[in-house]
Amino acid sequence: MSLQFRTFDENCAFCKVVRDDDGFRVFEDEHTIAFLDHRPLFPGHCLLIPKAHLETITDLPDSLLTPLFANVRMLSAAVELAMHAQGTFIAANNRVSQSVPHFHVHIVPRTKGDGLKGFFWPRRKYKNPEEIASVISELHAAIAQVRLPKSD
Repeated sequence: MSLQFRTFDENCAFCKVVRDDDGFRVFEDEHTIAFLDHRPLFPGHCLLIPKAHLETITDLPDSLLTPLFANVRMLSAAVELAMHAQGTFIAANNRVSQSVPHFHVHIVPRTKGDGLKGFFWPRRKYKNPEEIASVISELHAAIAQVRLPKSD
């Protein structure tokens, strides 16, 4: 990552995640970090953020678009696999409803009949540290599987 994109905001909760792993991290590469949402819609709900403090999608440099959205695609497959989901809901707010002003993409496991309707999102907390550890472990294993090189 070039120096021009190594920006941090000392007051940003997600910039703090970049600097300090709080134990919720499930994936990291040179450009992005993915971690469990602290109040997930369903277990396995992840957020993917750029390491640089970029507030909206329009702030993303062209050089970050491909690696970031390649990771969204990879995490979508991993979340489905790890959480035994039938699909995923992928969303990014842009200012309005963006509770942390640092660009982030939600990757949420979905199953038919899961109760998620429209944009009313009933958030919950993880039951205990064991549930968090279990979900992280499942996601790590699934990420390793979906990141295997594909043969042509």
